[in-house]
Amino acid sequence: MYISDHRLRNAVRVLNAGGLLAHPTEGVWGLACDPLQPHAVLRLCAAKRRDPNKGLILVAAHIDALLPYLHADAQAHLPQAQATWPGPSTWILPAAANLPWWIRGQHRSVAVRVSGHPLVAALCEAFGGALVSTSANISGHPPALHGWQMRAQMRAWVGAVLAGELQTPGQPSAIIDADSGNTLR
Repeated sequence: MYISDHRLRNAVRVLNAGGLLAHPTEGVWGLACDPLQPHAVLRLCAAKRRDPNKGLILVAAHIDALLPYLHADAQAHLPQAQATWPGPSTWILPAAANLPWWIRGQHRSVAVRVSGHPLVAALCEAFGGALVSTSANISGHPPALHGWQMRAQMRAWVGAVLAGELQTPGQPSAIIDADSGNTLR
């Protein structure tokens, strides 16, 4: 999948300004924002009508971009996680002690994924690090599988849309708790 440098630069400008960006992911349409801008993350939660205490997923193009968000104890689980990356597997790992509450919610862990979607990977590379990534739908509503479904729910909140295709429509990422080994979704 090709994405122009112009579209990526525009997307990064929206993210750097604290805006929300809609984009396809592996299985559903997603919303992204800069994880280090609390107003952007809280705006994303407001758009979804999602309780910020639940925590959010961080997505990156490679593991190095996620390491600053992880506690040293996460190192023991990284070989398992890396065996599933890049791809649609989200791992819940111990969070760095200084990870802001607006990312981890009420948890001592953080959900992370190295995306196998070429557009998501290119976006993270252009941004220069990890992004908050969540489904682009109101909490409790079905996930958006088409751009028009995303726009119907999120149009007023989104600063830009990166058009593209889902890889495996309707199959959101698996969520695996590294400590227990349980697949939560």
